[in-house]
Amino acid sequence: MQENAAPDLNNPDYYLNRELSLLAFNRRVMELAQDPRVPLLERLRFLCISSANMDEFFEVRVASLKQQLQLDVASIGADGLTPTAALKQITTTAHALVDSQYKLLNEAIIPALRQEGIYFVRRTHWDERQLAWLSDYFDRELMPLLSPLGLDPAHPFPNVINKSLNFIISLQGTDAFGREIDTAIVQAPRSLPRIIRLPEGMAASNDSFVFLSSILHAFIDRLFPGMEVLGCYQFRLTRNSNMYVDEEEIDDLLQAMQGELPQRNYGAVVRLEVADHCPPDNIEYLMEHFHLCEQDVYNVNGPVNLNRLMAIADLVDRPALRFPPFRPAPSVAERHPDLFERIKHGDVLVHHPYQSFQTVLDFIGQAAKDPDVLAIKMTLYRTGKQSELVKHLIRAARLGKEVTVVVELRARFDEEANIGLANQLQNAGAHVVYGVVGYKTHAKLCLVVRREGQQLRSYAHLGTGNYHPGTARIYTDFGLFTCQPDMTEDVHKVFHMLTGLGRMRDLKYLLEAPFNLHQVVMEKIQRETQHALTGKPALIRARMNALIEPQTISALYQASQAGVRVELVVRGVCCLRPGIAGISENIHVRSVMGRFLEHPRVFYFQNAGAEELYCSSADWMPRNFFRRVEVAFPILDQALRQRIIHEAFEWHLQDNTQAWELQADGTYLRQQPENDAVESINAQQQLLKLLANV
Repeated sequence: MQENAAPDLNNPDYYLNRELSLLAFNRRVMELAQDPRVPLLERLRFLCISSANMDEFFEVRVASLKQQLQLDVASIGADGLTPTAALKQITTTAHALVDSQYKLLNEAIIPALRQEGIYFVRRTHWDERQLAWLSDYFDRELMPLLSPLGLDPAHPFPNVINKSLNFIISLQGTDAFGREIDTAIVQAPRSLPRIIRLPEGMAASNDSFVFLSSILHAFIDRLFPGMEVLGCYQFRLTRNSNMYVDEEEIDDLLQAMQGELPQRNYGAVVRLEVADHCPPDNIEYLMEHFHLCEQDVYNVNGPVNLNRLMAIADLVDRPALRFPPFRPAPSVAERHPDLFERIKHGDVLVHHPYQSFQTVLDFIGQAAKDPDVLAIKMTLYRTGKQSELVKHLIRAARLGKEVTVVVELRARFDEEANIGLANQLQNAGAHVVYGVVGYKTHAKLCLVVRREGQQLRSYAHLGTGNYHPGTARIYTDFGLFTCQPDMTEDVHKVFHMLTGLGRMRDLKYLLEAPFNLHQVVMEKIQRETQHALTGKPALIRARMNALIEPQTISALYQASQAGVRVELVVRGVCCLRPGIAGISENIHVRSVMGRFLEHPRVFYFQNAGAEELYCSSADWMPRNFFRRVEVAFPILDQALRQRIIHEAFEWHLQDNTQAWELQADGTYLRQQPENDAVESINAQQQLLKLLANV
């Protein structure tokens, strides 16, 4: 008899669609908004995040699929879905998700806010005092900024900015020149707040608010004297926000990016959100004008931009409705004022946000002021507009130190901020480069060169997250400080490659994309496979934001077939199907989500007892392996390695309150204690207790 043939690991049935997995991630975000155990204002925040995520999903992922169809250059992923087939499934799933968002808002969040004395006062419920105040508000604050546009041959449809609030107005009557005008457009300036607090004493609660759209609806007729307003309906467009710069054909990337940025607001329209009571003829008019079809239209019962409700969390001072405050563990510099001396005594590991990001700022700040520091080199992907870190670099440059900064101008949606900080640094005398043509620089590296006696010593910080104090308060990430000579020499070589563009010389410790990171990860997976086949201990654990790259998934399938236990914590997109008999029954995938956004990339290989652990800036995605400059760095200190294993994996693999297990069919099953006798485990809360001051 012939033995059964080995399964074809390229079978599309073994791979999940990237876009549908991304929508599944957004569904999990919304489940946090549905969770009554989550404080109410945090539930509202998660709902807003799910709305913002949907915006980016359409701006980037849906826009890319539509553009492939338009250009007839469709590419098919490992899942086998064509762009047409993918868009069909996306449409069904996305419409259901948006309907769920508004149902949650109207039937759960708003009633719960009302019970807490936080009101959204509808137009139909304004009393005389409120009506008078809002009327005056319209005349004083809104009318001077609005420019109504009646549509006729001399007044064509205006350019509608991406994600802006707009109104289509149905009119009856004649204009000032005696001509009949039946349609007008009113655009709400972005400078206007979308939520307005009613004055104290004017409502049942001091936390009473009115939507800007309600005010415009109520008084829109004042913009069209002599005509009758038959209807006023809000709408919003989502446009293709991918930026297209041919880097091979330009001389100055910064100048080219500055020229391209304004066009982002006017890319091809990929989605129309419109009030659910808008008449069909108005919707058809908008669809025709923007070349959309029915599947691109989302009728919504509420504000067309849920993300603007995030302002409520800032406007309402109700600590009981938020996560309890915590204070990150003190920075290392608070305990060891001389950071360089502390690092000389051994590597230092920080786990944000549980441990203070101030340690990173102190490291750069001390380097900037220290007369013995000769040079600072750093990569910046996202860091914020008014970053203290950038101020330290500017101070260092003005003090005559050699400051070299690799600024990634193409960090999506942070391009404008990065152009600004690049100009600031250059004006201060720093050397600024924009990475490598064709490859985003995503690695998180900082190198400080210091004269100590008769020699130069280098100190490095390597991280899994951005040098951004803001996101470091809500993103979980690891950072390592070291002066281990071979490690810092590797960091030197990476910077020499980024600035001088010479070939990468052999690195002793660091793995670097696009050169060897993918190859080495594959080799380490295959090594675990061989260990399992020969009866040795074999275990792979990995944490990341996304797992998409098909060759890596195939290698994990082979490892599973050999008996390797594979434990994956993948926050977002995962294209691997776990639990397929004969293929992936030894692979377990879970997503942990909660108060903080899980962001570190950590890769563990048991290696028959000689365990290895790497932290990295790179997800297991094609772009990270092949189209970005990324770094993975080993944790050499055994105590720190064990600490990361504990903090990055053990709690998250036990979490039964904010964890979802991925099933073979692509659905996620939320984990919960089997009964009241089983302890509830929340990984993030456990780490707060362990590392921070709650």
